[in-house]
Amino acid sequence: MCLYGLLCKALSRLKGTAVSNLSPSIDTTIEPTALVERDGSLGTLRTLLDVVVGTGQGRIVFVGGEAGVGKSALVRSFSELVASVASPVRIVSGACDSLHTPRPLGPFVDIAHAIGGELAVVVGRGSRAFEVAETTIAVLRSGQPTILVVEDVHWADEATLDVLRFLVRRVESMPALVIVTYRDDLDRSHPLRVLLGDAPAGGAATRIMLRSLSSAAVVGLAQPLGRDGEELFRVTGGNPFFVTEVLAARGEAAIPVTVRDAVLARAARLPADAMALLDVISVVPAHAELWLLQAIAEPVLEGLGICLSSGMLAATEHGVAFRHELARLAVEASLTPIRRIELHQRVLAALSERPYGEIDSARMAHHAEGAGDVDAVLRLSPQAAQHASAVGAHREAGAQYGRFLRFAPGCSPDERADILERQAHECFLSDQFDIAIAAGRAAIDGFRSAGNRRREGDALRLHASHLMCIGHSADARTTASEAVAVLEQLPRGRELAMAYCTVANMALNRDDFAGALVLGARAKALAEQLGDSEALIHVLNTLGTAALLAGDDAGRAQLERSLGLARAAEFEEHVGRAFLNLGWAALQSRTYIGVDDQLVDGLGYCAERGLVLWIHYLVTYRARLALDSGRWTDAVELAQQVMRDPRTKLPRITSIVVMALVRARRGDPEVRPLLDDATLLATPTGELQFIAPVAAALAEHAWLSDRAADVDAATGATLATAIDRGSPWIIGELACWRWRCGLDQIVPHNAAEPYALEMAGDWAGAANFWSDRGCPYEAAVARLGSNDELALRQSLDELQHIGATATAGLATRRLRAMGARGLPRGPRTPTKANSARLTSRELDVLAMIVEGLRYNDIAARLYVSPKTVDHHVTSVFAKLGVHNRSGAVEEAKQLGLVD
Repeated sequence: MCLYGLLCKALSRLKGTAVSNLSPSIDTTIEPTALVERDGSLGTLRTLLDVVVGTGQGRIVFVGGEAGVGKSALVRSFSELVASVASPVRIVSGACDSLHTPRPLGPFVDIAHAIGGELAVVVGRGSRAFEVAETTIAVLRSGQPTILVVEDVHWADEATLDVLRFLVRRVESMPALVIVTYRDDLDRSHPLRVLLGDAPAGGAATRIMLRSLSSAAVVGLAQPLGRDGEELFRVTGGNPFFVTEVLAARGEAAIPVTVRDAVLARAARLPADAMALLDVISVVPAHAELWLLQAIAEPVLEGLGICLSSGMLAATEHGVAFRHELARLAVEASLTPIRRIELHQRVLAALSERPYGEIDSARMAHHAEGAGDVDAVLRLSPQAAQHASAVGAHREAGAQYGRFLRFAPGCSPDERADILERQAHECFLSDQFDIAIAAGRAAIDGFRSAGNRRREGDALRLHASHLMCIGHSADARTTASEAVAVLEQLPRGRELAMAYCTVANMALNRDDFAGALVLGARAKALAEQLGDSEALIHVLNTLGTAALLAGDDAGRAQLERSLGLARAAEFEEHVGRAFLNLGWAALQSRTYIGVDDQLVDGLGYCAERGLVLWIHYLVTYRARLALDSGRWTDAVELAQQVMRDPRTKLPRITSIVVMALVRARRGDPEVRPLLDDATLLATPTGELQFIAPVAAALAEHAWLSDRAADVDAATGATLATAIDRGSPWIIGELACWRWRCGLDQIVPHNAAEPYALEMAGDWAGAANFWSDRGCPYEAAVARLGSNDELALRQSLDELQHIGATATAGLATRRLRAMGARGLPRGPRTPTKANSARLTSRELDVLAMIVEGLRYNDIAARLYVSPKTVDHHVTSVFAKLGVHNRSGAVEEAKQLGLVD
């Protein structure tokens, strides 16, 4: 029997006793609620595990839901099922901590302790996220089939999320079922939203969203205990944890109206020593190790057994913890301020003298803050911040510096300014721009008041860089000029070299390529004179990019030299910037050969090091590349990855443009609202790299709608700016849109080649140029300028093949005006034919599922592998929101997708 069958039998045995054995005479914590109305979710996990064991191809499943909905209970029940059938599957788990600032790589520390070996060594020496990820993957590939559980990732640090990103990308290469649990009540800016967006349902990734229990289920649980189930459902809303805790209180009075009341009523029935132990453990997030309890609560350890048997606590691999985080929070909230401070002090003292292992500065800083120990906070939080930054957890590093600043009103202006500058940069790297800008300004003021002119100038330079990267271009230029003015009054040093680099880079971002080359030469000379490698790397990047954008291919050598030097010196941000500028230059000049591989390489590098802003730029560049290459489905998916993260601003502009152009070319609605949003973001920057793509998209949308006046309004001012700054590709694109609408007939002398050819009447030369560059849509649009019926028919075929319905309509109208007959209507857009947005191949697979064919039969009929069928089926199930064949059949009938 396969593992699936064994699990089904085990589940059947367990279900047979889940509710029937409950009675008022049994002292139970109502654990069986973990199985109530969870058959479908357990079935999904069983199916995925069977795929892993049977094929060796991994799967990852995200289990989400509100706090208390039973995510951990589901995983625990599933793990018990697997263990009960004596399967060859190993089960390891780790959990994220609910510290004010999480421990970097917290769950993988737990997992490393469980697995041991090389993984324990790598984690123990404080390795970066990508090293932990690679080692974890290697261990999982070489071992037995594994269930790897990572719980509570809504509390995860950035380094942990980076490791999970690796696992998402490579999970199919290892025999592992990765189960990730998280709360779904995340705020809009929570970094977990980006991870979830990067792992859409389908393929190797699956989502399970747990819902509250139904009224019938709650009544069924309450009746054996003599409770009013309908009232219980009204009060709890069916939240399994609320239901469990209220029932477990077993009070004779009315049902408590809050979970806190339920938890505290239950705790009040325990002996005094057990209650005292709960107090202690309530201030220790995640779990309390036994050695820690012995150090701080030895006189009351006798109550541990009572706490465990009552269900308030549960044993973990490393100690004990509250059975649910909400119970811990309820008990912690009930402590008096003095009692809470006393307990944090005791925990901090014990952690400071722990009998083994390295000091966990993040955990100790949490308790130092709780204890109000100023000296400890000031000592520990910078250590924790530096460790977090070193492993790529920049958000956590910024929070640790913030903790230091809350406790450091009396430190020297220099020291405070130094921490503010560090906080500003960590928050900048993690897309927390408001905090970054405020901290940067405060750092400048601090160094200025301390009379530290050199640090003041360097802080101005760094602040200018941050302002530039978030689109505050005018302020950035003013601040950079101020930095240069301050530093030029001092003996020449690396700070001035970096300031020169910054002003050169600002010229580059303004498309002032001549200015960037002049200013960059000055920065390069000083960097070489000082022997400063970072400044040299920075300016080589700028000089190479400026040359490339100005049309000089020799700039690529400088840019790639900068990348190589930055990699060797481990200047991570400069490596990320080099990848970014290589992508920018390629997109500007439409030189796409090998670029996607380069962007993917850059994405992997930046993801390993938590460089969030760089990641957003690289993803949006991939989206634009996919658009220009005719891969519009990929373009939309990549653009949505960036648009789903509300924190991102400038990279969002290009993603919005990509989305708008796909809609406009397909003839879909809601184009102009997108472009209005992009305009609002782009205009304040004053930079052509953001303004020009929006102007071109507005022009194309107006052209498709036969509104020439709108093209004039969209392009006039931006074209003038581009001519003033000498940007050939922007000049060519905007001038060509005006030429197509009959607005201008003069070809600008420095327009890029394909646009100049088209405006000169050589539509064939322009089309060939675009075809050679791998841009089929642009080639087809160039052919629309022809009066040759054969060329127009070729354009129509290309546009219909891509799915550019609206643009194909222009070709059709031109051909009909010429008297052409027998024009193709074009393929039906398959995803428009059904509300589930299934592709034509997915519709075929669904029809065969309804027909009752097995996967091997479907594979034979479609001439594909069973693995490919599995991918299609997983995607179909995800889009339909079902978990099995019967659900798919029923949903397909409801939606009218099959007869």
